[in-house]
Amino acid sequence: TTTRKPNVAAFAILVATLSLSGCQLGARNQNSRGVAMYQQGRYAEALQYFEQAKITDAANPDTYYNLASTYHKLGTAAKDPRMIDNAERMYNTCLEMSPNHVDCYRGLSILLVDKGQPEKGFTLLKDWAVKNPGLSEPRIELARLHQEFNQNKVAEQYLNEALAMDPNNPRAWAAKGRSREMSGDLMMAVQNYEQSLALNASQPELYQRIGALKVRLSQAAPAAPSAPATTTR
Repeated sequence: TTTRKPNVAAFAILVATLSLSGCQLGARNQNSRGVAMYQQGRYAEALQYFEQAKITDAANPDTYYNLASTYHKLGTAAKDPRMIDNAERMYNTCLEMSPNHVDCYRGLSILLVDKGQPEKGFTLLKDWAVKNPGLSEPRIELARLHQEFNQNKVAEQYLNEALAMDPNNPRAWAAKGRSREMSGDLMMAVQNYEQSLALNASQPELYQRIGALKVRLSQAAPAAPSAPATTTR
């Protein structure tokens, strides 16, 4: 059996990117307000905005993802199985509408693990990979899930596959950096994080990680030997 690390990956919330017309504009505004509430920890209010967005535009997969993430968050905090089941339904609806929705796959795989069904989480991601042999994203998510179970060698294999398929994927490089950091290879972790930022500079958390790792590296570096004292005769 495998032991899962206690931390669970953080939930993410998407703002729908839609054409600015009609009900779609209204749904985007409602999603944006919901995201703002979510980021402030006001989850019940966020849920209301996302529900309104669903009524306004029922064909937007990101709205269902936002609903799923919020129900997942609330259900986990309250240990409410009904909310968790509702989150699972919303994740599945999102995937029916958008079969390669990366964040939705991540959220659903986490939910299945939280429910004590890790094998279903792995199967979900493996099936996604089989259906999309040329897509690197399933490999990145499989690597993340294997890392949660301390299966770092398997995770590394998936990340290598992902980078071989798409060497310009910033998420793959960031995940590679995380893997290096977890293994204690801090210098390579910094290089991988910097490679990710070169491809996508809009990752503030990576700047923070790089800064923290550079501090650790400087503290671990041996002090330069002092010059021998000179004497005069």
